[in-house]
Amino acid sequence: MLTTTRSARLIAALALCTAGALAAPAARAGIFDDDEARRAIVDLRQKLEQSNEQARARQNEQMKALAEQVDQLKRGMLELNNQLEQMRSDSAKLRGQNEELTRAVAEVQRKQKDIQTGVDDRMRRFEPQKISVDGKEFTVEADEKRQYDEAMDALRKSDYAGTASALSAFRKRWPASGYNESALFWLGNAQYGLRQYKEAIGSFRTLVTSSPQHPKAPEALLAIANCQAELKDTKTARRTIDELMKAYPGSEAAQAGKERLASLK
Repeated sequence: MLTTTRSARLIAALALCTAGALAAPAARAGIFDDDEARRAIVDLRQKLEQSNEQARARQNEQMKALAEQVDQLKRGMLELNNQLEQMRSDSAKLRGQNEELTRAVAEVQRKQKDIQTGVDDRMRRFEPQKISVDGKEFTVEADEKRQYDEAMDALRKSDYAGTASALSAFRKRWPASGYNESALFWLGNAQYGLRQYKEAIGSFRTLVTSSPQHPKAPEALLAIANCQAELKDTKTARRTIDELMKAYPGSEAAQAGKERLASLK
């Protein structure tokens, strides 16, 4: 009986050992599987972290490159703005220079015109000119006209002495001038103004004798009569008025002479 019991116990113990032996490899296999999984997870995490780091690095590089591009673009825009501003400044300067040049050209043209006008005026002074005096057309030299005009200017100022002197000099220098008859007439008037009646009679008479058809001839005869009246030579004055009325009956001088005759006693 005791032997049977021991045998049973021994068999049970062997069974337990066998079961333990069979269970040990499975436990070890489970432990190994967990370590590999952890290592795999760690590896995966490391790879993921590396990938993230690489992504961040690439992103940083891209951001840096983009920032450099933006800075470069800003610098380009600034440079372009500076160039545009310089162009505006240059354009304004050019406009100012063009305006100044336009004014300078206009001033040069004005001066050239003034010079040309002055040259033309001076040239005209030396060129013969056609004029008309007392219904008579003729050509005169520049100095001839100037001298006659100066004498007439003195007469308009009632400078009888200056007029007489100027016209006397004129007749000596220009004896064949177309002004000659008019010069004689106004010389006689200047002499009359100076109370040089005999000289005035000589000037007027020369005009009537040399140019009886001249428009001033009737007035010259009337002036002669007036000079004779001033000299108290009434008889001769009346004869001169008779001459005037016969030679130029329809003239205004003849009508004035007729009225003057009534006053001569």
